[in-house]
This record gives sequence, C-alpha cells and structure tokens, in this order.
Amino acid sequence: MKRILEVLGTVLLVVGGVGVVRELTDGWFAFMGVTRVVVEHLPLLRDSPLFAHVLLAVTGFGLLMTADREGGRG
Repeated sequence: MKRILEVLGTVLLVVGGVGVVRELTDGWFAFMGVTRVVVEHLPLLRDSPLFAHVLLAVTGFGLLMTADREGGRG
C-alpha cells in the first residue's frame, strides 16, 4: 500500500507542479499539455485551472506524507 501511495502522490505532485508552472507562464511550455487534459475534463475545475493544479500538487504532497507515515509503522 505504501508503494501505491508513493507512486500516486508523486504523479499528482509532478502534474500539479508542472500545471502551476504552465499556468503562470501562460502556456509557454507546450510539452506540459498533460496538465491541460486533467483540468479540462472536469467541469468544476475548468474555470480556475491554477487553483486546480495547486489542489493536485497539495493532494500529491498529502499522499506522500501519508505514505511516509504508513512506512514508519511496524
């Protein structure tokens, strides 16, 4: 379970961080298009993509912290 949380948390943190960079540079980095796909398919987040990417990054960070706590048990 720890490994799944680590992988999912890392993916969300990277996608969220890349999305924030992409939004702040006004789409200058075209190769970071995966972030646009994530946000545009959710109607609730379509109007505020910067918030959506920050939310993805924070969720990924939270998953990584949860995986770290789970690894400490035992």
